[in-house]
Amino acid sequence: MHYTLCDCVMDLIQNSIEAGSSHIQLNMNQSADSLEVSIRDDGCGMTDDELKRATDPFYTDGIKHKHRKVGLGLPFLIQTVTMTDGQFDIRSEKNKGTEIDIRFNLANIDTPPTGHIVSLLYQVLCFQGDYDLTAVRSLSKDGGELSYQVNRNEMLDVLGDLESAASLGLLRDFINSQEEDLLS
Repeated sequence: MHYTLCDCVMDLIQNSIEAGSSHIQLNMNQSADSLEVSIRDDGCGMTDDELKRATDPFYTDGIKHKHRKVGLGLPFLIQTVTMTDGQFDIRSEKNKGTEIDIRFNLANIDTPPTGHIVSLLYQVLCFQGDYDLTAVRSLSKDGGELSYQVNRNEMLDVLGDLESAASLGLLRDFINSQEEDLLS
């Protein structure tokens, strides 16, 4: 079970990376009563049959996690969304990629807490692997919308790496400053 909505999003991004995606697009738009998340990747994708099985908690392909007998990430996410009056849609095409759209209902008392957006973005930018990720975070309030964007390859160009303590500190400071500007 995921503790926060950010945990759900992190799990999905990890799936995209493990699916061999070279580019992942993450959009997160928050309003007073909803958090809309879309994830697009160009990973290995799934056939219609694989997509149906991916939502079955008692199915795992045994390839990604050889010692697991179940795959609970998507089923728990779908259960959470369904039980809290949200929306979930997943589309996938073999060898093309996967698209996921989620609307979390923040007004439902049973919806898990959003979590820490800065930590989420920091972690998904720092996963090991050769992939690019663009994250667009936006906030709708007072009839307007504010947003910022973070791109992994641009951060690598500026910082040199995402492994040293110095570059990781600068990355966290940058994301934190963007989030503070958004929320102010």
